[in-house]
Amino acid sequence: MQDTRIAAVVCRCPVGQLAYNLERTAHWTSYARKRGADIVCLPEMNISGYQLSARTRQIAETPAGPVCRALQRLADGEEVVILAGLAEKKDDRQIFAAHLVLMPGSPPRVYRKLHIAPPEQPFFTAGDTIPVFNAAGAAFGIQLCYDTHFPELSTRMALAGAEILFMPHASPRGTPAGKYKSWLRHLPARAFDNSCFVVACNQSGDNAAGLSFPGVAVAIDPSGEVIASRVEDEEGVLLADLKAADFEAVRSHRMRFFLPHRRDDLFA
Repeated sequence: MQDTRIAAVVCRCPVGQLAYNLERTAHWTSYARKRGADIVCLPEMNISGYQLSARTRQIAETPAGPVCRALQRLADGEEVVILAGLAEKKDDRQIFAAHLVLMPGSPPRVYRKLHIAPPEQPFFTAGDTIPVFNAAGAAFGIQLCYDTHFPELSTRMALAGAEILFMPHASPRGTPAGKYKSWLRHLPARAFDNSCFVVACNQSGDNAAGLSFPGVAVAIDPSGEVIASRVEDEEGVLLADLKAADFEAVRSHRMRFFLPHRRDDLFA
């Protein structure tokens, strides 16, 4: 990978207020780009807002819809990679919790949440592919909130070439300190076990639909060490430099890079 500056955005995402959420996405993207970000990651469902009701279907959109076209114009205009979340409508029956990968000059690509939490299951369909994306000199995977609790997913992404794992959240309730403590139980393990960078961010504040989010963002290096964090519920951006030398120091170490010695034959 190349040295990559990431921006992990913490922001309020009111449900159904698409124009407002697009404007705030543009604001934070411009803010991050002016500070040298190569990739801007926004929280899960930052465009649609996160809710579990029939209204989710009403505000869902296809990747070819007007909201997604506006996001593509933003990526093109700022010349930056944007990772943005929304409810994606595939047909009259299937709604996905999706995260778009918007690269300048390229068609949008999409990650669909694979592990649907029990309260979400009446409203969302699970995705069925594990993509790895290449942009801004890095290969990366995306996991959405509940996905991060399944270690095999990170391993599959790392085996497919991922160097960074982006983990956007829409994780409500609790305090910033409590959410950060919870994340530190498992996110450093995803980085350490798979020798990958991990970047996570969360929604913040009142979502105008009965939920409140504690914010929080963190970046973790391939040794499982926190390199940057933002433990507060105010809107803002965490900037972190993910250095190729730190990645190579682990990947080139015969005792610290575990994946080449994984016994695939045991798990076939």
